[in-house]
This record gives sequence, structure tokens and C-alpha cells, in this order.
Amino acid sequence: MADEKTSVGGRIKRLRGERGRTVSDVSRETGLQESTLEAIENETFSPPLGNIVSIARALRVTLGELLGDSADSPFCIVRTTDRKTVERFGEAGGGGGGYQYESLGYQKQNRQMEPFLVTLVPGQGREKEANQHDGEEILFVLEGEVEVRLGDYTDILGPGDSIYYDSTLPHVVTCHGDSPARLFAVIYTKKEMIIL
Repeated sequence: MADEKTSVGGRIKRLRGERGRTVSDVSRETGLQESTLEAIENETFSPPLGNIVSIARALRVTLGELLGDSADSPFCIVRTTDRKTVERFGEAGGGGGGYQYESLGYQKQNRQMEPFLVTLVPGQGREKEANQHDGEEILFVLEGEVEVRLGDYTDILGPGDSIYYDSTLPHVVTCHGDSPARLFAVIYTKKEMIIL
């Protein structure tokens, strides 16, 4: 399963169709522009995790279901060689958002937290719109520098720094500087968001 790419956009499009929802319906519920949703579905834009959380909620599915995991075990061990790449940046037309996610919990059933290793690419995502969704997030920087914007507050985090915030705050997380940044991220999606 090493480095397996999951087609999040295709899965969103399929689930939206199965539920009889239009792009406009999902746009109204998530606050994302229709053009952004279409770019996600067409895999010309790699969305931040917050957007995926909002879309999962709008489609009434778990975040794991959107990410294509099996979620069939009461525990999950993910070996370095078995990490599942959820989304890649810059593929399918180069419109990526500067993110690559590696799921660290894709086999754990009934989970309320989503753990990831995230790689951020320099120079991408500077003009991103802030996103917000229910839940909480904690980010721990492993390598490089990360710029975090929470509402009107901006800060630069380096290796060993962390931030824990309410995801309802408008937030943008991007790479700062000329080198990629890597971080450990956990999104707590709240029990009411887990629809089984």
C-alpha cells in the first residue's frame, strides 16, 4: 500500500451523485465556491484538510470514507512502508494547494481523530482562502517552517513548535520559506460529525 494515491476528487463526485446533491448544494453547505468544488472533483486542485472535513460533513459521510480507508480494525499500526498518500500537490494540471497528506489512521474503525503527516511545498498556497469547520486541530512541526493564520493572527512555527486551535476559527496553514515543511497534524472531528 506504500505511496498509494487516493482519488479524493473522484470519490467526492461519486458520493455527491449517489446522494442526489448538486455542486451548488455542497457549495451552500460548506461555504466553498462552486469552482473550487469542481476543481477538487476534477483533481486539478488539492484541497486543505479543512475543506475535506467540510465536504464530508455536507455529504453525511465520515472523513475516512472520503479518504477511501478501510476502517475495519479496533487499532491501526501504519509502518513507514505502508503509509497511504491521500492527496498529492501539483498533479493533474498543477493546481495543487501545496499539500500532501499521509494518513496514519486509515484502518481504525469508529475514530474521532484523523492523524496525518503533512508536507507543505514552498510558494504554494500563499493566497489561499481561510477555511473553517467543526472540530479542533493540533499541528506539530517536524521540519521546515510553517506559517499559520488564525483570523487576524499570523505566526511562523519551526521544528518542535506546535499549535492547537478550534477549527471554527478561519485558518490557513502554508509553507514559509524556500524549503518544504513537514508536520504531524491531528484533526478531531467531534462525535456528531462521525456518521456511521
